[in-house]
Amino acid sequence: MKAVLTRVFGFILKPFEKGDAPYVYKASSRTILLVVGVLFTILSVGSLLASQGKGEYAALLPVIVFFCVGLVCLVIGALGSDRAVANLWGNGSKRK
Repeated sequence: MKAVLTRVFGFILKPFEKGDAPYVYKASSRTILLVVGVLFTILSVGSLLASQGKGEYAALLPVIVFFCVGLVCLVIGALGSDRAVANLWGNGSKRK
């Protein structure tokens, strides 16, 4: 199942898994990334519920932004390599 999801979300994973320079990876970074992804997804659902009944399409902008950020965090946290997680946190080019 993980191989199928990795292929489906490859367009998100590939930019973060590029490079062959040394990187600094911490296991807590993946955990924090998953928690942030869940929080942004919950925030998008909350924004969607709050915007219902407004009748304005501009209210969907925060929903889309929060959902996309949450999705990227969840995909990289769950399916990404250690290099992808380090690159997302900005630790992709530092030496150990």
